[in-house]
This record gives sequence, C-alpha cells and structure tokens, in this order.
Amino acid sequence: MRIKVDTQDLKIGMYVCELDRPWRETPFLFQGFEIRSDEELQTLRQYCRTVFITASEQELASPKPRRPVANSSMPLPPATPRKQSAGLIDQAMLKINNHPGARAVYADRTTLEEEIELVKESFAEARAAIQEIMWEAKFGKSLNVPGTRKIVSQMMESTLRNPDALTCFALIKKKDEYTAMHSLRTAILSMVFGRQLGLEPQDLELLGLGALLCDIGKMKIPSEILNKPESLTADEMLMMKGHVAWGAEILEKADQMPAAVIEIARRHHERYDGSGYVDKLKGDAIGLFGLIAGIVDYYDAVTSDRVYRAGISSYAALQKMYEWRGSLFQPMLVEKFIQCLGIYPVGSVVELNTGEIAVVAAHNRVQRLKPRVVLARRADKTPYLETPITNLAGRLTPEGRPCEIERVLDPMECGIEPSRYLPLPVTD
Repeated sequence: MRIKVDTQDLKIGMYVCELDRPWRETPFLFQGFEIRSDEELQTLRQYCRTVFITASEQELASPKPRRPVANSSMPLPPATPRKQSAGLIDQAMLKINNHPGARAVYADRTTLEEEIELVKESFAEARAAIQEIMWEAKFGKSLNVPGTRKIVSQMMESTLRNPDALTCFALIKKKDEYTAMHSLRTAILSMVFGRQLGLEPQDLELLGLGALLCDIGKMKIPSEILNKPESLTADEMLMMKGHVAWGAEILEKADQMPAAVIEIARRHHERYDGSGYVDKLKGDAIGLFGLIAGIVDYYDAVTSDRVYRAGISSYAALQKMYEWRGSLFQPMLVEKFIQCLGIYPVGSVVELNTGEIAVVAAHNRVQRLKPRVVLARRADKTPYLETPITNLAGRLTPEGRPCEIERVLDPMECGIEPSRYLPLPVTD
C-alpha cells in the first residue's frame, strides 16, 4: 500500500518511496529507503512536510524492518537488477556532488566569457605547440622544454582564474588530431582536477606538463596501428603498451625536463589494483600525479570519438569510473573527480523539466545542480534561433516551478555537437 504521511508521523521501520520535493535536493543517497535512525527522521522532517511510504496497515501499526538499509559502504547484493544498480550509482554520485567538501579551494576570479577572451590565444598557441612537440618526438628532434613550460604555465593561470573556459576549449575534438588533442585535453583536465584538489600552482604546472607529454611515446608507433579501425592483434597491443617506455626515454633525453614529468609518463597506465602496466604498481606506490593522470587519461579517452568506436557521454564515463573506484581507480580521487566535473560536466547535453534541451556551459559553484546552460531546443524540439547562456538558478518553468535538469542525453542521438553551442571563438 502506498500512503501519504506527514513527516511528523513517521516512525523507524517505515519505507519511504517518494518525497514532496526532488530527491536531488536532499542529502538522501537512494530514491527509496527504510528509516533506520532518529537522525534520518529528523532529516526527513527538515527537508519535507509529507512523504509517501509503502506499508501494510499492520506494518503501520507496528513497524518492523523490511530489508537491510543500503549505504555507501555496503556493496550491492549480487541479485540487484542492473537498472536498480544504475539508479543507486546515480544517487551516490548526486550525494558526492552535493557534499560540502565538493567546493573548490580556489575562488573564480573571472566569468566564463571573460576568461574565454583571456585564454583563447594561449589555447591556440598550446594547440600548435603540441603538434610541434609530437613532430619533434617522431623525428628524434630535441624538445623545446622551456617553451612548452611557458605555454602550460599560461594555461595553469587560466585554470586558477576560471577552469570552465579551458574546459570548453577541451571539447573541440577531431578524430584526425586525436593523439595531439588528447594530450592537450588531458593536460587541461589534469590542471582543472588539481585545482579542485587545492594543489599549489607549481604542482599544477608540473602535473599539466606531465599530462601533456605522457603520450609522447606514441610517436614511435606506426600510424597504421595508432589509427587502425579494427581490433589490434596481440603483437600490436604489445607495441601500443610500449609507448610508456618510449615516452619516458624521450623525456629523459630532453634538457631541463623535471623528474615529476617523467614519472607521470611512466605511471599514467598503472591502476590502483595493480592491473595496469608497465610495472604493475599498486595503490599509493603509483603516486598522486600518476593516479590523477590515469583517471584523466581514461576519462578523455572513453569520451572521445576514435576511428574504431564512438565516445560515450561524460555522465556515462563518470558512472563507470564510480563503479571501478577501489579497483582501477583510487576511491577518494574518483569522488573528487566527480566533484570537480560535476555530475553535469561542461558540454553535457541535458533535458530540462520544461522539455527544453540545453548544453551545460559553466558550473554554478554554489548550487551545483543549477549550472549555466545554453538553450539549444524548445520543448517542441525546434531549435532556438538565438542561444544565449541561461542561469538555471532562479529560472522557473511556465508553471512556476524551479527549472531543473531532468536527465542527461546522448549528444549523438540528439544530433547536437556541444562545442558549437558554447561561447567559443570560431576555429578551423
């Protein structure tokens, strides 16, 4: 029986199935849970006036536990259906995103629009520089380390002012420039992540430089293997893994190359449980920079289109990474990465509770579920002729309800290229 109950009448043992407000606006981990403590009773009364419970009349008269309560430290039982598991993961990610510790150490000093103007030339320089660096590595030329560090330093300063601008630029993706642009995006995202973690500027620069150069060893791999549309053979896969050692060797020969940068190149494919390569390092032995680079490298790789497969959405990638926390990735860093990008990362295509479709353009550092978005399509799915940035905070639906994100959409299925809706300068 589904019954509406005033929260003042709730008792321990009752099973709450629906609230009088969106679940995402509360600290509860799951959409549906059994009340097991006075603390949960008080929290329900704080956030809600009424809720719906599922119970029989006998249970209402004498409530008793219906099933074990799920929490963040309890693994899902083997019989949990996949759909339900995905829902539990979604709720866990919402709770992580809304945690008080999700706020960044550094405060924004510019708006998105201001920072895009400030950093657009630096991004263009960085894009040209990484192409040049890859060419130098391919033909055995000496790397321009001071020049590269200067460019990374400029991007680091932009990241400290407002990380959303470079994150927007990182959405510019071309299949035929994958290796170079993947390196640039990995550098950007590593510094954005490091900012969230509160790293000092000098450490952010080293992290960004290491992430930029960690795949430089791929220049020793024939292009027909790098861009092969079919599955790689065992020998080809072995050659691909060889890029780690080749990259470290190239960086060791470069003048003025910091040791931390070389270590990032060596360790960005190590995994927390020891299942990575080359040295099968485990846990903290990988080092903070190696763990960060591994997370960011994986995230960008799976969200990018390749010649042999299409990329998945940012939200889907974060779901997978959350599932693999404690195995492939360090648990705390995965949660911090989710907090860094938000559950609606910049560039996400989302449907609002108005029926409109929008592209996330910038985070709201205070109301983390209310980002700034660019409206792409109306409720009837016809395109907007003008696409200004809209702040969801304070925006209301035609019925007067708060405007919210209902769900994340697949850009390909919507026929929307996110980068075209962001306030970026026109590029080639």
